[in-house]
Amino acid sequence: MGRGAQQGYEPTRRAMLAGGGALAASVGIAGCTAVTGPAPLRFWATSYEGDYSPLLMPDFTRATGIPVDVQSVPSTAAHEKMLTAQAGGALPDVMMLPSGWIGEFAMIGAVMPLPGPALAGDVVPGALAQTRIGDRCYGVPWSVAPMVQYYRRDLLAAAGYQAPPQDWASWRTMARALKRRRPDDFVLLSLLNWPDTLITMLFQTGATLLRDRDTRGNFRTPEAQAAFAFYLSLYREGLAPRALSTEVQDAVGAFAQGFYAIWPSWPTAMLDFERRKAEIPAAAWGIARMAGPDGPGPASRLDAALCVSATTPRPAAAWALVRHLTSAANELRFQRLIGNLPARQSAWTSPQLATPLIAPFAAQMREPNPAPRVLEWERIKIEMQLVAERIVRGLLTIDQGLAMIDTRVDAILAKRRALVDAGRIA
Repeated sequence: MGRGAQQGYEPTRRAMLAGGGALAASVGIAGCTAVTGPAPLRFWATSYEGDYSPLLMPDFTRATGIPVDVQSVPSTAAHEKMLTAQAGGALPDVMMLPSGWIGEFAMIGAVMPLPGPALAGDVVPGALAQTRIGDRCYGVPWSVAPMVQYYRRDLLAAAGYQAPPQDWASWRTMARALKRRRPDDFVLLSLLNWPDTLITMLFQTGATLLRDRDTRGNFRTPEAQAAFAFYLSLYREGLAPRALSTEVQDAVGAFAQGFYAIWPSWPTAMLDFERRKAEIPAAAWGIARMAGPDGPGPASRLDAALCVSATTPRPAAAWALVRHLTSAANELRFQRLIGNLPARQSAWTSPQLATPLIAPFAAQMREPNPAPRVLEWERIKIEMQLVAERIVRGLLTIDQGLAMIDTRVDAILAKRRALVDAGRIA
C-alpha cells in the first residue's frame, strides 16, 4: 500500500533521501538553522507510473525550486482511495487518472478544467476526447495504451505460423493447431476478471453498447452476440483457462514457460519482458494487433491523463508540474523506463519509437476509441465482466447473459435517463 494522504508536508523516506545533502548543508554543524523553502507538491500515480515518476522530478525541482512528493498508489485501490480523499479534502495537488475516470471526478468537482488550450495541444488523435466533458477538458493526456497481443514466436513457428493471423477464423485455426501440439497447455491467457479482451471483441464487431442517447443497454444485438460467441468458444475449446488474476500469480513466468502462447496486454508488458529476458529472450516473443472478425479494428485502451485537484492551494505550480511531466521529452523518457507510449504527437517523430515492436501500437492508435462517453462506463464494464464470467462458467446462456447485462446497465443509467428525459443533459 502507498503512504497515506498528507494534508501538510510530512517528510517521506524518498524526500529525505533526495534532500539529505541539502538538509545537512542548511542545518550546518551546529544544527540550529531552520530549513526553508516551498512545501512539496503532492503527486499520486498508480502502477509503474507511480514507481518511476520520482525519476522525472529532479529536473522540475531544479527549474522551479519546488520539491515533489510522489505517492505510488496500488491500481486496485486507486479509485476508492481517490474518492475517499476527495470526500475528506485530502486529494493531492496533481494526480494521474485513467481517462475513463475523468468524467466522474469532474462531475463531483474533484478536478479543475485546463486553464487554456496550450496544455492540450500536440496530442495524439482520440486521447484528448476522453478528457473532455462538455466543451472543457479536465486532464492532459499523459500516455496511450491500446491493447495488443504478445505472442511466442517459437511456439507459433513450430505450428507453422510466423505471427498470429489477423481475422478470427484464421486465428482460431492457428489456436487449434497450437493446442493439438501442446494439449496440456493453453493458447491464450484472458483472465475472467479483466474484461478488456471481450471489450476489444465487442468494439471490433462494431457493437454499439448503449442506445436511446446512451441511456439504456444495447447488448442484445447481432454484433454483441458474435463477440460473446467467439469469446465463449475460446474457453469451451480449452484454448484459454477459466482463470482469475488471483489464480495466475506470475503471468510473465507462465508466458516464458510456454503455458500459453498469446497474451493480450498493454505497452508496459514490454518492460516486464525486458526485465526477465534471462527467462524469455527478446527473440522469443513479438507483438501484433488484436485479431478481428475480418481483420484488426478498434481495441480497448487504458489511456491515462494528469489532472489538477480543484482544491489545490497552488494551481499555477500544479499545472507547471503537469506541463513538465507531459512534455514530449519526458514522455519519451517514460517510454524507455516503463514502456508507456507518449500522448504527445511530436514525440512520435522520434527514432526511439520507429521499431517493429512499437509499430502495432502505432497502427492501433489510429483507430477510434468507441467506448461510450458516459460517466457510468467503468461500472458498466464491471457488470459486463461479472455476467461474462457466468456465461463462460456455464451458468448462463449467451442470450440470458446479454439480457441480464441490458437489465443491469438500464439500472446503472437510470439517473442519466431521468436527466436526459428532463432535458438537463444532452
